Amino acid sequence: MKKTLPLLAGSFVLAFSTSAMAQTTWDLPSAYPASNFHVENLTTFAKDVESLSKGKLKITLHNNASLYKAPEIKRAVQGNQAQIGEILLTNYANEDPIYALDGLPFLATGYDAAFKLYQAQKPYLEKKLAAQGMTLLFTVAWPPQGIYANKDLKTVADLKGLKWRAYSPVTAKIAELAGAQPVTVQAAELSQAMATGVIDSYMSSASTGYDTKTYEYIKKWYDTEAWLPKNAIIVNKKAFDALDPAAQEALKKAGAEAEKRGWALSQEKSKWYQAELTKNGMQIIKPTPELQSGMTKLGETMIKEWEERAGDDGKAILDSYRKM
Repeated sequence: MKKTLPLLAGSFVLAFSTSAMAQTTWDLPSAYPASNFHVENLTTFAKDVESLSKGKLKITLHNNASLYKAPEIKRAVQGNQAQIGEILLTNYANEDPIYALDGLPFLATGYDAAFKLYQAQKPYLEKKLAAQGMTLLFTVAWPPQGIYANKDLKTVADLKGLKWRAYSPVTAKIAELAGAQPVTVQAAELSQAMATGVIDSYMSSASTGYDTKTYEYIKKWYDTEAWLPKNAIIVNKKAFDALDPAAQEALKKAGAEAEKRGWALSQEKSKWYQAELTKNGMQIIKPTPELQSGMTKLGETMIKEWEERAGDDGKAILDSYRKM
């Protein structure tokens, strides 16, 4: 018996080592705080991946820009510094028109329209990401975008001179057309920017206003429902190809569930966020017809410019979307 104990012990060590070596760990950077519904969705997604893959693939979520800042995430995934990441597509509008599409004001203003736009956009988005060595896993829309400002806004002209937070080329373009002063501020830095007077206005969802306690600095939100930008979960293709087929299938299945859950959660929480803003002293204001029509005209200008930049692919996407 004494002679067999070392052999048995060695077998246990070998089995444990083989099991440990079989697990692959991925990093998933996100720019948003733990309270944000996107992060809540990603937390469930990561648990589902580990469960469905039977522990073969573990995803470590790094929220609130703790691993990479928002504009750095796509490059990190492309270079395989992070194997999977969450990006706001409109952040990369200067790189390619495909990334700007769902940030164009008043092209798609409700959840149904936004999802149809996604279906029209998806094949072209997948093709672009594939050319850059990445795979699109899923997307989730933000709630509709409105304008935060302390100033009374009756027309677009009232935006002139405001210190306007620009978190993407699209929001910077709106500032330019409206005569506001664009200031680049990412989500993790937004509260500090308001507290120090770096900005006094911005355009985003009720979700962002709640997450950043905007109501402590700005008291009015104009519910323009201008667009529903999307976050996309992207995967490094080499990292994906290195997984065994079972882990790949687990990732795709968990991603499909996360997309379905995320879109539903976004819609469900949109009104909840607005209620929370109201509870904390924010006025939710329906835009005047003049402000709404003025913002729509800005959108028409931006859509026309986008079509010119996007060429035949852009025309095909919009034709497909408008036929849905």
